[in-house]
This record gives sequence, structure tokens and C-alpha cells, in this order.
Amino acid sequence: MAKLKITETVLRDAHQSLIATRMPIEDMIPILPKMNEVGFHSCEVWGGATFDSCLRFLDEDPWDRLRIIRNLMPDTKLQMLFRGQNMLGYRHYADDVLEYFVQKAVANGIDIIRIFDALNDIRNLQTAIKAAKKEGAHAQVAISYTTGEVFTNEYYCNYAKEIENAGADSICIKDMAALLTPYNTEKLVKDLKATVKIPIQLHTHYTSGLASMCTIKAVEAGCDIVDTAMSPLALGTSHAPTESIVAAFSGTEYDTGLDLILLNEIRDYFMGLRAKYIKSGLLDPKMLATDANALIYQVPGGMLSNLLSQLKQAGKEDKLTEVLQEVPRVRKDSGFPPLVTPTSQIVGTQAVFNVINGERYKTVTKEFKALVKGEYGKTPVEISDEFREKILKGEAPITCRPADNIAPELDKLREECEEWVEQEEDVLSYAMFPQVAPKFFEKRRNKKYGIDGTHGDPENKVHPV
Repeated sequence: MAKLKITETVLRDAHQSLIATRMPIEDMIPILPKMNEVGFHSCEVWGGATFDSCLRFLDEDPWDRLRIIRNLMPDTKLQMLFRGQNMLGYRHYADDVLEYFVQKAVANGIDIIRIFDALNDIRNLQTAIKAAKKEGAHAQVAISYTTGEVFTNEYYCNYAKEIENAGADSICIKDMAALLTPYNTEKLVKDLKATVKIPIQLHTHYTSGLASMCTIKAVEAGCDIVDTAMSPLALGTSHAPTESIVAAFSGTEYDTGLDLILLNEIRDYFMGLRAKYIKSGLLDPKMLATDANALIYQVPGGMLSNLLSQLKQAGKEDKLTEVLQEVPRVRKDSGFPPLVTPTSQIVGTQAVFNVINGERYKTVTKEFKALVKGEYGKTPVEISDEFREKILKGEAPITCRPADNIAPELDKLREECEEWVEQEEDVLSYAMFPQVAPKFFEKRRNKKYGIDGTHGDPENKVHPV
């Protein structure tokens, strides 16, 4: 058995999970050279919500962030999370935009691209896999893990085979809702290892309190790489603690070879950040508690809080149990989508409407209609013609890969943001967040010319977006 490899998530998913992706680059810079010495398999530093958060809240250029990390961590593979045809935005993009994004991500320092699709629709991943391989990056595909009557190990093994055949270099079991239990993890890893030849990685969250146990069973079953987070930003909705996992396997055949003394120095630095985030209110200690609700209701923690907040706004908090019972029914009607972003919000909101209105599908959200129509891709189970007709009312469903209906759009996007562009990558920032990016570009321009306020453009071309 080869040594266990570790992917460190403290610079991306750990702070996305605990402090809504608000760790600025200046909090990372002092510790990056030390993290570079550890010998991690990779550090996850980009993608997910970091791009949005940099532009919207932190007044940072996400491309600058990546370049700085690359410069200070020259010996460590850098990894990003990529939502297939959605990339880092919230819609499907044309292939030419996706290919250009991957090209620029790799040119600026990304080595490993973890690609996933909310519906586990392989068609939504193929362009991204090819683009990553063309640029010389490692294309890892993540299986969106969920539970339910159709989500058997056979389902996951069939999907894994499709992933391998599509050219992926490795597979990640992506358990974002912390639904895995230790013995199910062991069986799933064994079955996947018997099905495919490429490496298997485990990504699970600590929400239900089982992540460390799942990690041990996964590794014993042959899992090659695991995701962990430095302990000050581990646990709760984050991941298993890096130092604890390294210690657990120390002296065994799976020994990671990582230095606990060096990790402890890094821990001290992040303890300082943790104290700062708690003091500022950014880190709510409640986020570090175990919550087994996900295991009881098979609903991710974030989705549960969303449902409760929607019901509070409607003054119907007493209906929570009814909504939780309605979620699996809506999910079954709509082809059993895995409950991950964006499908968890779509299914949850529709369940709330069904309960509040006292009549199922009296009100149908446009997102739910889009899901049933096929705008997000093919659902794991075919939706019945009768139900589809009820929701679409005569509109034709989409049966092809959704991006096949999107014409090349890179030139059009370049034209739209021409006045703001200072680097080639700006068109991609604009493509991802067309409302948010121009506000960032305007601030950047004003800063450059030492101007405050919104009248920095010498020809007064600045317009509100």
C-alpha cells in the first residue's frame, strides 16, 4: 500500500464552509511559504465560491490571488473546484468560454482541476475534462454523493466507469452534505477500486461528526488521497483535522510522511486567525458543533437552514416537518437530483411552496421548471411524461447536452466588457459575474488613479450596473 496523500483545504473549502469564503489573501500570505514546505499532495486554493467572494466582498482580483499563491508555493500542486459547464458561475456557459477559462486557470498556476456536475450528468463534464487535459492539468472528476433509493453502489460504479472512459485522471467521492457513514464509505471505496483503475480521493465534511471515521475506513479500503483542513478551521461544517489524520496513520503502512512539528507551527498561525475571526463575528462557534440532522432527514445542513429561513419569512415555522416530508416527494417527481447546489435550493424551495399553498405544484418556480425541462442536464432517473407535461404545459423538454444549445459567446462577452479590461482574464471575471465584476473593475480603476467615489473615469463613461 502506498503512502496516504493529503489535500489541504484550509485556503478554500475550510473557510468557505466556516466563514462564508471571507479569508482575504493578506491573511494567507504570511503562512504560504511554510505550507509549501509540508509536502502536501495538493492544496485546494481556488474555485468554488472564492471567485465570487473575491470580487463581491473582498475587493480582490481572484486572478491576482492565484498568482500570489503560485509564487509563494512553487513546490506544491494547486487545486481548484470547477462546476462543470457552470464553471464558477450559476448558469451553463458555451464551450469556448469554458475552454478559455481552463486555459487561463492553468496558465496562472492551477495544476489539478476538480470538476463536478450537480446531476452527475457526464455530458456536462466532457468539455471540461478535455480542456484540462489539453492544457496539461490533472482532470479529477467528483461524484456528487447523495443517498436515496436509486443511489446504490452500482449507480456510483457505473458513473465512475463513465468518468474513467471520459478521460479523467482520478475520481473524488464528493460528500458535501456529510451523508457518508464509516462502513458505507468502506464498501463504496472497495467497489469503486474494483471498478476503475484511476486513483480515488475522499472529500467529506465533519457536519455529522463522522468524517475522521469515514477517512480511516476509506483509507483501509484503498482510498489514495483524502481532503483535510488545518485543525483551527476544521470540524463542524468543515473537514477532518489535518494533524489528527496525519497522526492517526503515523507509523502504519499508510503513513503520510508529513511532519507533525511543521504542521504544528502552521496550526499556531491559523489559531491566531481563528481567534481574529471569532472576535470579529465572522466565525460563529456554533458552526463547529456536530449536527446529525443531515443523517436523519437526508437533507444537507445548509439546505435545512435555508428551508427554516424561508418558512420563517412566510410565518410558517410550524410547517418544517411537513416540508421535510415533502422534499423526498418533490425529489422523486423531478428525477431524484442529488441535493447539492443548485438542485438542493431548487427542490427545497418547491417543497416549501407546495406545503405553504396547501396544493402541490400550484406555484412552480422558474428554476424547478428549468430542472424538469432539462436545462441543467439529465436527471439520474427519467422524469415521467405525465409529470413533465404538468410542469412544462406543452413546452418541449431539452434532451441534448444543455450547452449544445449555447452559441459561442466569448467574442460577445469581450465586447460587452471592453471598457474595463486591463488583463486578458478580466473577460472571464465578467463572464462569471456580469453584475458584480464591473463594480470591482470600477473600484480597481479608481484606486489606480487615486480617485474615490464613482466619478473616476476621465471621460465620465462609468455607468451603474
